[in-house]
Amino acid sequence: MKENILINKSIEFAARIIKLQGYLVKDKKETIISKQIVRSGTSIGANINEANYGQSKADFISKLHISLKETAETEYWLRLLVKSELLTPQEGESLLNDCLDIKRILISSINTAKNKKD
Repeated sequence: MKENILINKSIEFAARIIKLQGYLVKDKKETIISKQIVRSGTSIGANINEANYGQSKADFISKLHISLKETAETEYWLRLLVKSELLTPQEGESLLNDCLDIKRILISSINTAKNKKD
């Protein structure tokens, strides 16, 4: 099976988000945002994986759009964590860069799928 960069990146990112949740709960005693970010941050890859088993091109694109929306939500939570000083700018930047990288690939993949002839 061909390596899927988007799936690999989303799994790595989800693992980092899970570790982030552990840090937020244990060290910062923060549970509300940590639950939100782990939900959205892990949902990105789950929907990308599901898209690969879509029943049609439209289903594939729809699942990638859901992943894109989850990426935007995760980006929001990361920015809020930095703004509220629960993460340092350096910690936030590293996670945010990974999130934005996935976002760029998703946008490109959606555009490619839309423009591809059946």
